Amino acid sequence: MNVSVPIPQELETYIQLQIQSGGYNTVADYFLALLNQDRQKKEAQAKLANLLQEGLNSDPKIVTPDYWQNLRLSFLGSD
Repeated sequence: MNVSVPIPQELETYIQLQIQSGGYNTVADYFLALLNQDRQKKEAQAKLANLLQEGLNSDPKIVTPDYWQNLRLSFLGSD
C-alpha cells in the first residue's frame, strides 16, 4: 500500500532531523515506527481498561494495614 500525505514544511524539517540523527533510515521507517508505537499504546490502553474492569467486577476486599503488609511480603519476601 502506498500512501501519500501532505506534510507542512516545519514537520518535514523535523522528520529530516529525526532521520539524520540516526534513529531512522528513511521517512517510511519513521512513519512505521510511529504507527507501531500507536498500536502498542492502544493495546496497552485496552489491556489496562480490561484489568480495571476485572478489578471492578471482582469481589471487594477489606484493606487493612495487615493486608498491605502481607501484600508487600508476598512481593518482596520476608527479609
